[in-house]
Amino acid sequence: MHYQPGNEIARLIVAQGRATIGDSRWTKARNQPARTACLIAGLIMSKITEANNMEQEIEEWLKLISTWVWGPPTLAALLGVGIYLTVGLYFMPWRRLGMAFLLLWRGRHGKGAGDITPFQALMTALSATIGTGNIAGVATAIALGGPGAVLWMWLTALFGMATKYAEAVLAVHYREVDELGNHVGGPMYYIRNGLGYGWRWLGGLFALFGMIAAFGIGNMVQANSVADAVASVWHVPERWTGVVLMGLTGAVILGGIRRIAEVASKLVPLMALAYFGAACVILGLNYEKLPAALRLIVTHTFEQSAVTGGIAGGAVWAAIRYGVARGIFSNEAGLGSAPIAHAAAQTQDPVRQGLVAMLGTFIDTLIVCSLTALVIIMSGIWDDGANGAELSTLAFEVGLPGYGAYIVSGGLVVFAFTTILGWSYYGERCAEYLLGVRVIFPYRLLWLLAIPLGALGKLNQVWLLADVMNGLMALPNLMALLLLSPVVFRLTRGYFKN
Repeated sequence: MHYQPGNEIARLIVAQGRATIGDSRWTKARNQPARTACLIAGLIMSKITEANNMEQEIEEWLKLISTWVWGPPTLAALLGVGIYLTVGLYFMPWRRLGMAFLLLWRGRHGKGAGDITPFQALMTALSATIGTGNIAGVATAIALGGPGAVLWMWLTALFGMATKYAEAVLAVHYREVDELGNHVGGPMYYIRNGLGYGWRWLGGLFALFGMIAAFGIGNMVQANSVADAVASVWHVPERWTGVVLMGLTGAVILGGIRRIAEVASKLVPLMALAYFGAACVILGLNYEKLPAALRLIVTHTFEQSAVTGGIAGGAVWAAIRYGVARGIFSNEAGLGSAPIAHAAAQTQDPVRQGLVAMLGTFIDTLIVCSLTALVIIMSGIWDDGANGAELSTLAFEVGLPGYGAYIVSGGLVVFAFTTILGWSYYGERCAEYLLGVRVIFPYRLLWLLAIPLGALGKLNQVWLLADVMNGLMALPNLMALLLLSPVVFRLTRGYFKN
């Protein structure tokens, strides 16, 4: 390879190669092959630098889009729709809470058309919602928004119960039976069947966003959380965690919704009760700090003191923003994911399944998230600068020295695993809506292959992309909930009248 003076391209390559590898190395390379090798190495290094710069640019753009998608308008819409539905239902979700638990107990045995029992449908939905958000998400809300964020999480959940109720009612009312005989439903179906065929593009958008988001927030991010937790506590290499997790997941999801529901109905109550018991032990051992912790939550809600860990944000807005956002991330009310599971329930009436469905928000946020929050606040280290899962781990370790870290790590592993199971079904149904039943088996295989990749990789961009897609799922769903709210009100009146 010869570099003639008149060859501008060659001169640029030589200049770039010399600039990349340094003049001293260039001078030492006496012969042509050596200089060629140096040029190739220099160009590779240059391309790697360019790729890194491009990667940083993509990440910055995704951060910007995520900030916009999850900005005040979206959060206000999610909370506002919940308030509207709660008022429109005359606060029925609050008044009928006891009845909902009774229906849940009776729902262990299904009646009517469907694939899984009402109890299994709720456990499948909870398998996807009770996850890292209950441990890391709550800690992040407190770290960035102060203890006052907890009260906003509670308010979001109280109004989110009506949202989750309406989603499930519409999902069952407008569900279909696919070519394989399975009952399928969710926002994409109640958009198309409820609003009319002319709105099918909106249902398609929801399905597209859901299918993409599933691989991030429901798969790779969760696999990464499991691998990190297992490596940090039990010192197991990430690659082996990824392989084992892929095998366990495959053993469940290849059996379809019935096997997912069967596993979820056993694993979710068990893990929730174990976490509930551990947190209650800590609260019981430190019961004298409980009144002060509750006062701190109330006083910080309306004070200019929602700061933490040296991160700026001491206004009340920080408590509102992070409390509402993390509450929604945790219980997913308004995002449209849970009704996909509830559409498969064996039930004779949409309202009955709606009542069962709203318990998901109550259990997820008002019970599990509240316990995590109280343990963190009562530990006294919520403002020490830690964040996310690290803060939860430290708080549990303060409450139960020698055991707390294992409780949080074990909870993260099981919660993340069940989230992978639940979201596999959500993503599969979204893919089926777009591409038909022929995509189901390839989708499951692709889902399994993504798990070890998530366990090994650095997922900043994957997390941000999933975050954006997750937020975009909410927009078509909220629009449909508003437009179809008269249907929800009519079905509810008819049920309680009879």
